[in-house]
Amino acid sequence: MFQVNGWDAPLSGEEKETQETESVVKALRVDPKFKYEVMDSPGGETLKLCFQCGTCTSSCPIARFSRSYRPRHIIRMAQLGFKKAVLSSATLWLCAACFTCTDRCPQGVEVSSVLRVLRNIAVSEGFIPEAYKKMVENILSTGYAYRIPKIRFKKREALGLPPLPKGRVEGLSKVSAMTGFSGEG
Repeated sequence: MFQVNGWDAPLSGEEKETQETESVVKALRVDPKFKYEVMDSPGGETLKLCFQCGTCTSSCPIARFSRSYRPRHIIRMAQLGFKKAVLSSATLWLCAACFTCTDRCPQGVEVSSVLRVLRNIAVSEGFIPEAYKKMVENILSTGYAYRIPKIRFKKREALGLPPLPKGRVEGLSKVSAMTGFSGEG
């Protein structure tokens, strides 16, 4: 859609294709300083050692079940400076942090640590998956990663089970206030 005299008008096929191409190009803009930002962070120092052999991806248990998750591709995109594409990618959050990739890397790249650094940078730049935002919101309000339905409390009571312990959110609220991380935005 575009504006004509204050009204939304549909885009032609060519205009729509141009707009889509421009959005892809913007996402793939290169930031030549990005790799240095990653390598300056604790855990990201070994990014430069990767020569793309693929051992990390071939040994990754998540890559076996996901067509989109390829640690090697994420590492390469970070090396090339595709900052926005890396940080906004949902696949960045699929790492199970099992360190299999790190253990098997012939170059000594700490792949799991580099991915953690990338996720930390993503969070600092506002790229947080909605599921994680909701989880943080739940933890800060209830002390649990997900809201426990009232029916669960009733079932426990009917079965004669003790009540679930209350989550201690006071300490979490302090940490949230100190870090500025609230799960929102």
